Amino acid sequence: MNTPTEIKDMVRQKYAEIAQQDKAVNAASCCGATACCSGDEVYNIMADDYTHLEGYNAEADLGLGCGLPTQFAQIKEGHVVIDLGCGAGNDAFIARHQTGPTGRVIGVDFTPAMIEKARRNAVVRGFDNVEFRLGDIEQLPVADNLADAVVSNCVLNLVPNKAAVFGEIFRTLKPGGHFSISDIVLTGTLPATVKNVAELYAGCVAGAIQKNEYLQLIGQAGFQNIQVQQEKPILVPDAILAQHLPAEEVAAFKASSTGIYSITVYAEKPIAPDTCCTKDCCN
Repeated sequence: MNTPTEIKDMVRQKYAEIAQQDKAVNAASCCGATACCSGDEVYNIMADDYTHLEGYNAEADLGLGCGLPTQFAQIKEGHVVIDLGCGAGNDAFIARHQTGPTGRVIGVDFTPAMIEKARRNAVVRGFDNVEFRLGDIEQLPVADNLADAVVSNCVLNLVPNKAAVFGEIFRTLKPGGHFSISDIVLTGTLPATVKNVAELYAGCVAGAIQKNEYLQLIGQAGFQNIQVQQEKPILVPDAILAQHLPAEEVAAFKASSTGIYSITVYAEKPIAPDTCCTKDCCN
């Protein structure tokens, strides 16, 4: 089993490679129900269509997400927003449009090539209220109680210590702040053979955990009003499964209640109760 450091190194290397590729190259790499899969991870197969969202910049969209967290994040004008695992800046730029000229967006990513690409995208567009910081989201390079909202798209599933990330989100949000995060989770125990095939087809499945465990981690970090805003199954086509598994295994899996899902989760950081609550104090 790989150590957390080894996992991070592998993810960083893979995403550094993706940062240097054109989106068309990513989109053409083993993403359909064909016999193309060679063992390389596929990162864009679960991405949703961003093109209808205001603030969208095609050059910043590498097709790496599994949802539309900025669509659900209730970002308002003047908000300070943090984007975890910002990549080339796709969600950060949409958040920037939502927060307006009086707001601020901070993107964080631990892949230098992604940060460089995001910064170039911002400079070319003259964006002066969005910045990109190199850092590990398990130890965010952001001050306490800074953000009104946090977004992230298909990133926490790649992180070894998810509890630490939720703790950092809690630390950096203002009291009353909230997050909206799209991610990959599991329901039931996937057979090892099916999980291996899914990993070939969609590279971020390996780090996914059970949906119930994921939601429990959010609650344990101190968040309240936890809601699943969107949920959709990630379906590995029969043609892909059939290339690697006997027909009876495919049939058994499809008949089971196990599965891979993309979810978008919302939660709020509580507002600290008023410490001055006695009659003598408040009058």
